[in-house]
Amino acid sequence: MTEDSHNTSESGGAPAAALAVLPSAPARPAVPTRWFWAALAVLGALCVASLGLAWKADQRGGSLEQELVRRQQESAGRSTEARAFAKQAQESAGATAAKVALLEARVAEVAVQRGQLEDLIQSLSRSRDENLLVDIEAAIRVALQQNAITGSPEPLVATLKQSDERLARYNQPRLEGVRRAIARDLDRVKATSVADIGSLGIKLDEAIRIVDDLPLLGMADARSGKDAAKSPPAGKVSAAANAATPASASAGWGGRLIDTSNAFGEKVWSEVKSLVRVTRIDHPEAMLLAPEQSFFVRENLKLRLLNARLALLSRQFDTAQSDLQAALTTLDRYFERGSKRSVLATELIRQVAGQARQVVVPRPDDTLAALTAASAGR
Repeated sequence: MTEDSHNTSESGGAPAAALAVLPSAPARPAVPTRWFWAALAVLGALCVASLGLAWKADQRGGSLEQELVRRQQESAGRSTEARAFAKQAQESAGATAAKVALLEARVAEVAVQRGQLEDLIQSLSRSRDENLLVDIEAAIRVALQQNAITGSPEPLVATLKQSDERLARYNQPRLEGVRRAIARDLDRVKATSVADIGSLGIKLDEAIRIVDDLPLLGMADARSGKDAAKSPPAGKVSAAANAATPASASAGWGGRLIDTSNAFGEKVWSEVKSLVRVTRIDHPEAMLLAPEQSFFVRENLKLRLLNARLALLSRQFDTAQSDLQAALTTLDRYFERGSKRSVLATELIRQVAGQARQVVVPRPDDTLAALTAASAGR
């Protein structure tokens, strides 16, 4: 009946009254066909498959939902950790920024302190150079004062040598000009010959010592005559002895008598000669000098020599020269010139007068100019 209705629907839906008019066909049995069962089997398989697929889809959906929930939870945990890490990183960044700012401030402070320290070191270096130059200049000026007082170049030479040694230890290139100037001034000062006051004083002391033994013109005749009478020449004595030896050996007592008479005659002749003596005296007042006034003459000569010695020690060479010339005049006027002691005293005084000259020690102008230029920074 289903098949008939299907056919009826396919034929266009003719009216049932027309079907009744057709002759009736023989009746067939109502048994399902194989197509029906096949379709039914396919439909059942499809239903089972769809159910299986639906179950699997449900299982996969559940697993996907669980995986999604798990991943969502993991993402939430990771995001929480990330936020914590981000916060920690932000805090670390802030702390690092603060430390960097502090370090920058410290670096800036250290840079300022370094600049100040360099300025201080340069200032100290300049101050040390200036102090060294000032010390050297002061020492040279003190040496010039000592030179003016003593008249000796030794203080200036010692000061210049010491200054050159200090500059050599300091080893500053800009002070080489000062060292060259010191070397030039040192050579000029060393080339100056100055009188040795010590040796001149010793010579004057020797002359003063022998003043008491100098023979005066007024009393030299008697003294020289007595000396000549007491001590005959050594040559004559030896000749007489040599001549008397063979004579006495040959003549005996006659020869001794002749020798005695000859000695007596020579003694009488020396006494006679001592009674009269002719001497040239250029200054008659020397013969008018009383014996008691000889003491004052000698003391006056000693005072002249002592004044000359003091003038030499005080570097007053003009005063020393005048005193020495006065002493020479006194020796020439009142004392015997032929005496060995008078000759020695005169020679000593003339040597002192010849060496006691004023010698100007050159000033270290080159060194002072170089010190001024170095202090000015040129």
